[in-house]
Amino acid sequence: MSLLVVGLSHRSAPVSVLERAALSTDAQIKLLQDTVAAEPATEAAVLATCNRIELYADVDKFHAGVAELSTLLTQHSGVGLDELTPYLYVHYEDRAVHHLFSVACGLDSMVVGEGQILGQIKDSLAKAQELHSAGRLLNDLFQQALRVGKRAHSETGIDRAGQSLVTFGLEQLAEGRDVQDWARGKKALVIGAGSMSSLAAATLARAGVAEIVIANRTHDRAERLAALLGEQYGQGLNTADDTDVLARAVPMDSVPVELTRADVAVSCTGATGLVLTAEEIAAAVEGRTGRPVAFDEEGGSGRTADKAPAPRTHADSADVRQTPLPPTSVGTDENCPLDLAAVQGGFSVHGEAAVAGMDAATLEQHATWAAGSAVDRREAARRSPEADAELITALAATVATVGRIPERRKPEPVVEVPRPAPALSLLDLAMPRDIDAAAHRLAGVRLVDIESLAEASATGSDQRTSSATPMAADVDQVRHIVSDEVAAFGAALRAAHITPTVVALRTMAADVVANEIARLEGRLPGLDAKHRSEITQTVRRVVDKLLHAPTVRVKQLAAEPGGAGYADALRTLFDLDQETVASVSRAEDSTEKNRGPR
Repeated sequence: MSLLVVGLSHRSAPVSVLERAALSTDAQIKLLQDTVAAEPATEAAVLATCNRIELYADVDKFHAGVAELSTLLTQHSGVGLDELTPYLYVHYEDRAVHHLFSVACGLDSMVVGEGQILGQIKDSLAKAQELHSAGRLLNDLFQQALRVGKRAHSETGIDRAGQSLVTFGLEQLAEGRDVQDWARGKKALVIGAGSMSSLAAATLARAGVAEIVIANRTHDRAERLAALLGEQYGQGLNTADDTDVLARAVPMDSVPVELTRADVAVSCTGATGLVLTAEEIAAAVEGRTGRPVAFDEEGGSGRTADKAPAPRTHADSADVRQTPLPPTSVGTDENCPLDLAAVQGGFSVHGEAAVAGMDAATLEQHATWAAGSAVDRREAARRSPEADAELITALAATVATVGRIPERRKPEPVVEVPRPAPALSLLDLAMPRDIDAAAHRLAGVRLVDIESLAEASATGSDQRTSSATPMAADVDQVRHIVSDEVAAFGAALRAAHITPTVVALRTMAADVVANEIARLEGRLPGLDAKHRSEITQTVRRVVDKLLHAPTVRVKQLAAEPGGAGYADALRTLFDLDQETVASVSRAEDSTEKNRGPR
């Protein structure tokens, strides 16, 4: 196995970088096509969600693979390599398997234990299968990841510990109140009709909103979602759940009008620019309240909101992508700054944090080295003695003037000013964002977006670290499941690696038996059919018995760590034709690659 994953997520990169690096559906398809067309990769799959972008590949060369995958992510995301590199993480072989299994179980999610990631992994596999970019390795890996995720949710209480991102977002809007009490009787606007928007609409319906309006660029999809909500939560249905929801669909150009009627709006579209600007939101609140809307100095979440980024356009992306990129071919591994021999079981680099002995600066060195001009960035960052002397002289002059060395103090904490209940609550689950971040500063508006959810999730994680809590026990149990499944997957993969060699050995033995029986018939032409059949069966039984124990044992040995060399030993001992072994492997890979979604 030479599984490699290069990516970035909410754990390694700020939301502003994730937002800029977000991949559209077309960009994901092109990225898959370009990855399998690249020299180091034979298979590829992309896992792209609102808080992660990961490229999985089966590579034949590690260093060239890292360089190629990093460059491809840069090209298709439009974020420069120098800017993206500090936030990238790399997992290899067993560490890559462990990472995907952890993601599937919700351990790496913004909201620990959320189950929506399973659907996203399934969609990722289906897309790779449709494009024929997933072969035997990635098919087995992603299907096993789905099974591991389902096992974690069925055997542990991780569901109780975690929630969907939608539920978490609504909890933030409710500001400590029970979501059902907060949502009951409200009018909701849902912009988008994809999986996340559908989940948001269903969650709002279950929470007890009185009306849900669905707006989508493709009106038919909005109508289908509204009809489904009407069937499930409409009048006269689900009375045990105390739900009675009016659901209807509207075109996108009706959003400004519907916004004046809505109490809460959820947006999650695939748009590359803003769907709701601060001016449109202000106009909606003014139309709802009849009063002009002013900008507060403090955002609704207690923090000062930055100015919203300008909507991205195709022209902007084109300009970014014209930035020259380093060559992706690395040639040799000589002088590579990544010391793979010193790391057991692969390695991992995770943003700014050191993981398994590697840090972001080392990965930056690798990117530079792969481009053909190795530069020690950390060494270059150190000050020279002359610079230190100048700094000391400047400090001495300051002391002589003011009598002390100026101190660098942290800013005093900002006292949060209580705000009145918002007239409009907004939940933005899109990446890149759908709703102008400047809406944080609009009086009468509460906006919760991916960035504020990340902050709330980090704060919540800090408060739930005690091992005495049920959540910690569930998470611990899931981690044990992941570790066991990673070991089992690695053993099965190593055992499968030797299968083509065993098949080639048995094929050679069958050919030997057939040739010897043909010689016997030539030497004994008068042999009747009954005796010929008995002799043939006897010879085959002898060969099978001789091969049985060695082939079973070699599969067991190959499944153990470090057992990859047994296939080579078997080929050498029996002088097996390498092309025969390779043809068996190609036949198996072709079968797996053309398999449809399960």
